Amino acid sequence: MAEFSAAVERLVEIMARLRDPEHGCPWDVEQDFRSIAAYTIEEAYEVADAIEQGDMPALCDELGDLLLQVVFHARMAEEAGAFGLREVAEAINDKMVRRHPHVFADAVVEDAETQTRLWEETKAAERAAKGHHDDSALAGIARGMPELARAVKLQKRAARVGFDWPGFEPVFAKLEEEVSELRAELSHVSGECQSTTQAERIEDELGDVLFVVANLARHAGVDPASALRRANAKFERRFRRMETLAAADQVELAQLDLAAQDGYWDRAKAEERRGGTD
Repeated sequence: MAEFSAAVERLVEIMARLRDPEHGCPWDVEQDFRSIAAYTIEEAYEVADAIEQGDMPALCDELGDLLLQVVFHARMAEEAGAFGLREVAEAINDKMVRRHPHVFADAVVEDAETQTRLWEETKAAERAAKGHHDDSALAGIARGMPELARAVKLQKRAARVGFDWPGFEPVFAKLEEEVSELRAELSHVSGECQSTTQAERIEDELGDVLFVVANLARHAGVDPASALRRANAKFERRFRRMETLAAADQVELAQLDLAAQDGYWDRAKAEERRGGTD
């Protein structure tokens, strides 16, 4: 524990040195909460990517980068006289104990579903205690969340009061309806020329499609962001293999028509299947 404390204290000292107005790093000194927020989100995604890759050394490294972000924000808050890293740690300690009475007190929780419900009830009570009087089932869902994750959270909250489809088929039917509406809007577009109103309608209909896809993922018990991350990785892997195959044939991929490019795509896909990957 002493070694752990010393390591954290050293990180705090390093950040204080970096933020020193006279002798620190100019880049670190000029940052504020808003400018650093994007880096915090990026580091969280890099943690997720290391987990997806199953790369434990990378995960250790990326978690360190994410921890640095926490220390960075805490340091700026301390400079403003608001709070420091100690207050951050104390706040989360108190919150975890408060939200787990079945572990740290005498409450009895029968299963994970009950615990989730009690967790949300506790959060609602905490918001009320802070003067945030929002009685909606959707209260407290951060607007800064990635939109796919926020869509799923909105849907889960609505489902708790019974506003939900009973299974997959109604979701598929809704998806078909939304795709038809999107197709209808796109049919009015001539080439790349479209009015601002048309663009807004298309964006609206496409948003509906994505929202229903997120709902389908929720019903399937799949994280849509994770599914998309996997699809992105698959596309990148296969496209890079296409480039390699074309280069081996001394062919410029960009010079081929779509049918010929598809041929390389099919070859890359077939190789993966023989190799047992997705």
